[in-house]
Amino acid sequence: MNPARLALAALPSLLFVAGCAPSLVPPTSPAPPAARPARVVDNADFGLSGRIEQGGLVYGQVPPGTATLSLDGKPIAVAADGRFLIGFDRDAKADAALEAVLPNGTIWRRRLAVAPHGWQIESLPTLPKGTTPTPEFLARRKVELEQIASARAQTHDVGGWRQSFVWPVTGRISGLFGSQRIYAGEPGSFHSGVDVARPAGTPIVAPADGVVVLAAAAPFSLEGNLLMIDHGLGLNSAFLHLSRIDVAVGQAVRQGQTIGAIGMTGRATGPHLHWSLKWRDARVDPAPVAGPMP
Repeated sequence: MNPARLALAALPSLLFVAGCAPSLVPPTSPAPPAARPARVVDNADFGLSGRIEQGGLVYGQVPPGTATLSLDGKPIAVAADGRFLIGFDRDAKADAALEAVLPNGTIWRRRLAVAPHGWQIESLPTLPKGTTPTPEFLARRKVELEQIASARAQTHDVGGWRQSFVWPVTGRISGLFGSQRIYAGEPGSFHSGVDVARPAGTPIVAPADGVVVLAAAAPFSLEGNLLMIDHGLGLNSAFLHLSRIDVAVGQAVRQGQTIGAIGMTGRATGPHLHWSLKWRDARVDPAPVAGPMP
């Protein structure tokens, strides 16, 4: 055969091999359907009660089966019946976001306007803030603060947080929560609790049910004989300057039970009870929680 004709006869086969062979790349899988956006309910009703303000304590209720609850993105513990508790620090910012995720993925949101509070501020323009602490004091204080932090980190399945709190002792209120002194233009630490002046040895009682998480074996440098009680869901009480402590760490206490007595141990200028409340990292004003002094 003529070589030219032979080459033309082979051309279709060469074209098939060079340009028409099946692709070795697997077919592309179809894209999965786009996830449906979660349904969002704004201004949701959490049944809130209490004081949405600086230093305030607020109670609420989530829908049945709620998967998660958060405040400003931080998870919040919820009781088995859906009740929950949140607190606002003395210097809390003006707004907060409460969000719950329901079993079907629906998101409940509520923006909270945190009301400001007019704290008692005293200006002392001619007095210095204080002396520089010694290395010995700082070393001792570090150990004490670690004990306090460890106590506050404990959680117990107790329901004292649900109760209507009572005053640990009745008497003259000698120090207000949130009050602060300004020394020569420099702010001092604000008062983190409420003070009740009574003679040394006056018994104090548990303001609500709880579990003892700290009972100082020796006076702390500032707090003196310090007693702390966990009321559940992140809420705890601290009682400072006691002359004696009548309960032990791990002991369950009931509302109204005698737990110690007033003193002036630690940094105190006279006999009184300093009672402070804290929800997680937020300092809360005990006075509105306990109600008017009897």
